[in-house]
Amino acid sequence: MTKEQKTEVIELLKGKFSQYNNFYITDTESLSVEQVGKLRRACFNKKVEMRVAKNTLIRKALESLDAERYSGLYDALNNVTALMFSESPKDPALIISTFRKDSNGEKPVLKAAFINGDVYSGDNQLATLSKIKTKNELIGEVIGLLQSPAKRVIAALLHNAEKKQEAAPAAQ
Repeated sequence: MTKEQKTEVIELLKGKFSQYNNFYITDTESLSVEQVGKLRRACFNKKVEMRVAKNTLIRKALESLDAERYSGLYDALNNVTALMFSESPKDPALIISTFRKDSNGEKPVLKAAFINGDVYSGDNQLATLSKIKTKNELIGEVIGLLQSPAKRVIAALLHNAEKKQEAAPAAQ
């Protein structure tokens, strides 16, 4: 790889890291070409962008953006690395979990994840990451919580109105 090509890859990665608040660093070593193809299709279907890059180029891209912010990720940059970029913090975790279940395997391995500024290190974080609520899920929960008291008040008012109607003919 020429110096110009390396610079081009670093710039591309810098753009991706700047564009996405969520990305996963995975180990896809020992996956067959067919399995990598299936993983890429799963990512494409969920609008998750998957990129394979050299660890040194990934590190240089991260360091040039903000060395301190991404410092917790550097230890994960070893072996074969595939990056998964996503708007959703949990879609890559779901893709990895489903892929493992379907292939009865342990790969891809989650090395680290960067979710909205927080670093999750290690494959043992996969279950936690797959349970993260998305922005839309949180908004739905808040709306549900806000509607609940209003529904109770309306139900109580209707119930009282019905009782008054039942009592009114009896009083006449």
